[in-house]
Amino acid sequence: MKVAIVHDWLTTWAGAEKALAELLNCFPQAEIFTTVNFLEQGANPALARHVIHTSFIQRLPFAKKRYRQYLPLMPLAVEQFDLKGFDLILSSSHAVAKGVISDPGAVHICYCYSPMRYAWDMQHQYLRQSGKEKGVMSWLMRWQLHRLRQWDYISAQRVDHFVAISNYIKRRIETCYRRDAEVIYPPVDVDKFCYDRPRESFYLTASRMVPYKRIDLVIEAFNKTPERQLIVIGDGPDYAKLASLAGPNVTMMGYQPDNVLVDHLERTQAFIFMAEEDFGILPVEAQAAGAPVIGYGVGGLTETTLDNVSGLWVEEQTSQALMERIQQFEACKREDETAFSSKVCRKNAERFATANFTQAIQSLVKKHLAH
Repeated sequence: MKVAIVHDWLTTWAGAEKALAELLNCFPQAEIFTTVNFLEQGANPALARHVIHTSFIQRLPFAKKRYRQYLPLMPLAVEQFDLKGFDLILSSSHAVAKGVISDPGAVHICYCYSPMRYAWDMQHQYLRQSGKEKGVMSWLMRWQLHRLRQWDYISAQRVDHFVAISNYIKRRIETCYRRDAEVIYPPVDVDKFCYDRPRESFYLTASRMVPYKRIDLVIEAFNKTPERQLIVIGDGPDYAKLASLAGPNVTMMGYQPDNVLVDHLERTQAFIFMAEEDFGILPVEAQAAGAPVIGYGVGGLTETTLDNVSGLWVEEQTSQALMERIQQFEACKREDETAFSSKVCRKNAERFATANFTQAIQSLVKKHLAH
C-alpha cells in the first residue's frame, strides 16, 4: 500500500510534529509532502527514514524565515503535489495540508489540529497583531483572508474522513466545514515522566512566549502575592516584555532543554496554564509527571484535566480568577494532603499515552480502507 502523509510545514518540532512522528511510526513506508522543510538534519529519527517532498515555496526568497508570508500561495502549492498512485492520504493539518488533490481511488483521512484559525475566528486578532487593522493594507489582507476562507471550506470537502484532536475541535470542524469528525487525542509520551518524586513549593508555567498563551496574567497574579514562587520556562517574541513584568518572586528561565522541563514538572506543586488551547500537550505532560493543573477551563483543558480531581478549572481568563483558584487549591491541600494526588494525576494522563493513539489510528485506517 502506498501511503502519503501531508504536513503543513516543517520548521519547528512542536506538538503537531510529535503527532506526525507517530503517524510515520504507524506507516513506515509513507512518503512526506510538505510546503517547506527547514528542520535541521537529524531533528527527529522518524523523518530520516522517509522521502520528503517540498513545494515551490521552499525555493522562494527568504522562505526560511518568512515562510508564513507566503500563506496566500500555499493553497496553490499543496494542489501541485502529485499524489497519483497513492492508496492512502493522511493529511496532518492546521492550515493547508488537507487541500491536496488526491487520486480518485485513494482514501484521504485528515488528522485536523484545527480549522485555519487566522482565516476564521482569529481574523481580527491576526490583523491586530500584524498592525493591519486599518488602511489599504488592512483591506487587502481582509480580501486575502476572505479568499483563503473560501478555499479552506471548498478544500475540506475533498477529505473523505476527518479526525479531530479533541471534541472542542470536532465542534469547530462542524461549524467551519459542515463536516463530522471522529476524535483521536494526540499522542503524549507519558512514560518519560516519574510521578512520585517529592513535591516542592514553587508553581510552574511553561509555554512559547506569544500573546494568546496569556503568560502575562499568570505573572500578574503572582506579582500580587510575593510569598508564592513562580517559575516560567519558555522563549518567544514576547519574552523581553514578559520578563520586564516579572516581580522578584517570578523566575524567568527562558528556553530550557527537555530534561530541565521534565525535572521541574516532576517537582512543582502545580502547573499553571491559562491559554485557550485546542488540546494542550503540556497540561497532560504535567499530570503524567504527577502535577495537578490549574488552568483556564475552556477548550481542550476541559477534556484533559478533571476538575477538582487532577486540577482546577479557572472560570475567567483573568489574574484575579487564577489567584482565587490557587488559594482554593492550597486550602484543599491543607485540609486533605491526598487531594490532587500525583497517582490520580498520572492515571488521568495515561488516557493520552502514545500506544492509545497508535492503536486508534491503525483501527481507523483499517476501518475506512475496508469500505
